Amino acid sequence: MSSIYEKYDLKQVINASGRMTILGVSTPSADVVDTVSYGLNHYFEIKDLVNKTGAYIAKLLEVENAVVVSCASAGIAQSVAAVIVKDNDWLLDNLHAAPLTVPHNIVVPKGHNVNFGAPVGAMVALGGGRLIEAGYSNECSPEQLAAAITPTTAALLYIKSHHCVQKSHLSVEQAAVVARKHGIPLIVDAAAEEDLQCYYQMGADLVIYSGAKAIEGPTSGLVIGRTQYVEWVKRQSNGIGRAMKVGKEGILGLTQAIENYLVQPKTTGAEMVAKMTPFIDHLNGINGVTARVVWDAAGRDIARAEIKFDEAVTGWPTGELVQALKTGDIAIYFRGYKANEGIIEADVRSVSADQLHIIFSRIQALISGGKRA
Repeated sequence: MSSIYEKYDLKQVINASGRMTILGVSTPSADVVDTVSYGLNHYFEIKDLVNKTGAYIAKLLEVENAVVVSCASAGIAQSVAAVIVKDNDWLLDNLHAAPLTVPHNIVVPKGHNVNFGAPVGAMVALGGGRLIEAGYSNECSPEQLAAAITPTTAALLYIKSHHCVQKSHLSVEQAAVVARKHGIPLIVDAAAEEDLQCYYQMGADLVIYSGAKAIEGPTSGLVIGRTQYVEWVKRQSNGIGRAMKVGKEGILGLTQAIENYLVQPKTTGAEMVAKMTPFIDHLNGINGVTARVVWDAAGRDIARAEIKFDEAVTGWPTGELVQALKTGDIAIYFRGYKANEGIIEADVRSVSADQLHIIFSRIQALISGGKRA
């Protein structure tokens, strides 16, 4: 039998970009796959499954309540809808039918209004919210966040992500203090974050995670938080959540993945450095290439290889080199956020030593080919 790659004429991929949605995010362990298979092959009362897996996850994480959703983006949309609709039955059915007269503004630091693959604002709008920016793109203090709050504010939203501006922005703890002082909930989008408890402990009312990123579950999302707010998120399964429902297999698979995640040893940044050191040494042997270890901008214990190209020497505009690596026989993907500066990053968490050598060889071959015509 031909492989899936052959059957559909798909390229094999080396994922040096990290846990990215465009590449399928992660590869769950065998017991998670088995749990997904079990879920696919059995029937459940879905409401009961949602409630009882949520209670099980909440107990594991020592939080009040939890619910599995289809993805982190759906978690944002449904959390926004939850704080707007609450127990209002008419709004549950008619969220987008007429101008809202209940509080529906969602205040976010301006530097957090990013595109993570889709705009944050689009997810807020799906949930019936109106995004209000606080502060500036390079600065948002607790005072500036508080200044954007009015009687029409339904919640504060904090995006914890490397995509966001990091400098001169308030912390989650500070945002929680502002939320408490003004009597409104704080929603934290922590999609790719690795700590499943700290933001709740800091005072967030709802915290959203991707199930398929750090947790390495199936395509899914997790929302944890205070009991009432999570119950309002669950209600959205009869509202906007119907269009983004998660299957029984996703619910069970993520629950198993969380259980695994809490007990399995994590790969440390130091181990990542050891893994990438030979790769960096080889790259530094290529004329016009300088490589070094850098650390995650959002503060996670993740080390990456930063690769800087002297375009005058390599003869390649970095953006074109990145594109050539994607379009080879094996598609090689990097983190290309700084390609305009001649810099890319390699995330080695999902890459084997053999694959790192393939990446090095491919870069070497392209550069040794000389300037493009």
